[in-house]
Amino acid sequence: MGSVRVCLRTWLRLSLICVTALSSNLAVVAKMYRKPNIVLILTDDLDVAIGGMVRHIMHFVASPLCCPSRASILTGKYPHNHHVINNTLEGNCSSLAWQKSQESATFPLLLQKLAYYQTFFAGKYLNEYGNPEAGGVEYVPPGWDYWFALEKNSKYYNYTLSVNGKPQRHGQNYSQDYLTDVLDKHWLIRQAKTPMTNSSVEFLDDAFQKRWRTLLSVDDLVEKVVKNLEARGELENTYIMFTSDNGYHTGQFSLPVDKRQLYEFDIRVPLLVRGPNIKPNQTSPMLIANVDLGPTILDMAGININQTKMDGISFLPLMNGQSNSSSWRTDMLVEYEGEGSNISDPACPLLGPGVSECFPDCVCEDSYNNTYACVRTVSTSTNLQYCEFDDSEVFVEVYNLTADPFQLTNIAKSIEQEVLEKMNHRLMMLQSCSGQSCRTAGVFDARSEPVILASPDY
Repeated sequence: MGSVRVCLRTWLRLSLICVTALSSNLAVVAKMYRKPNIVLILTDDLDVAIGGMVRHIMHFVASPLCCPSRASILTGKYPHNHHVINNTLEGNCSSLAWQKSQESATFPLLLQKLAYYQTFFAGKYLNEYGNPEAGGVEYVPPGWDYWFALEKNSKYYNYTLSVNGKPQRHGQNYSQDYLTDVLDKHWLIRQAKTPMTNSSVEFLDDAFQKRWRTLLSVDDLVEKVVKNLEARGELENTYIMFTSDNGYHTGQFSLPVDKRQLYEFDIRVPLLVRGPNIKPNQTSPMLIANVDLGPTILDMAGININQTKMDGISFLPLMNGQSNSSSWRTDMLVEYEGEGSNISDPACPLLGPGVSECFPDCVCEDSYNNTYACVRTVSTSTNLQYCEFDDSEVFVEVYNLTADPFQLTNIAKSIEQEVLEKMNHRLMMLQSCSGQSCRTAGVFDARSEPVILASPDY
């Protein structure tokens, strides 16, 4: 047998942990070329703002919602190319259409076919996995040799796992069943009540503390994986990656608790990596997207990324010093398609139809016209976000995060028109890109014609 490869995923909001192991299954190949182990630790809803991680790579998600983001990680594609738009079956989350069109090109399947890895998965897969209309828990996606997947969304207790296609039900015994151990803004933001009520503040404080408590279980699990690899003599031949599928907000802009928004607290997530030939204690300022995780894992396994149709780029050369950072990308695409209800919430009749995820004080987290696309730019000279909403206003938000790191001031009406036009053009290009065309030079890329930002807000 080849060496054991463990890939571990953790869901934070309701403390779901998934573990994925990858290992070579050809002893002859292993003797000729000892492939590295690969460990992916993916938390859910873990934002950078919660703290606790000192050094990490500047990492953003292609969509601030579970299923579209997880689909981007699996396929290495932006949402407009994998067509998963939300957490519902109708939104292509683990649907039959997703299974037919995208699961045949995910990174675990490519690891099996092209590099002779064995794969192991446990925990939350996609939010609608296990839906009877999409094969139920008997369905095991291609690419996984060992499969321990949660039915649908995350739970602490009373859940069902698909164990290699057979249902395994769990109750509420902690030792046996706790899954972690096995302005001037868009109207949706303006509708939040400021200041927040005392009861809302107390609710958020409690939620924040509970999120930190769940991280204790994450710490314990990561420690066990690392010590296990060390005991087997595999740690120095193992890549370990820790990240999240999206961020999370707890009170910012008076919004209760959720994700889905275009701001840093929902789209920026931690990313920590260790492994062979990676210098420890370094921090990279380069812009990494979660569509890069698949290509990077394939690169770690020695697979040529040009054999795939992935939109992302391997950042392994950045970490081992084999790439010039000046040639790295300076922007990426963030996409989200809002969800709403066709009927009014009886508790909030004044809001009318079209909203969803509403709290008792009638503050809603989502709506049909909370559909947007953004270009997130990070270069030596610029830290900018440009977003357009698909609504009747074609509402635009632009932030200079160097001067305004908390994104308080929308400068869309004060920034130079030339910059707006170039960012609009870049956004349209990224929204229609596929594969190699997603990696062309951005507006503020050193390979492009220089653009000078000038406005009263700078």
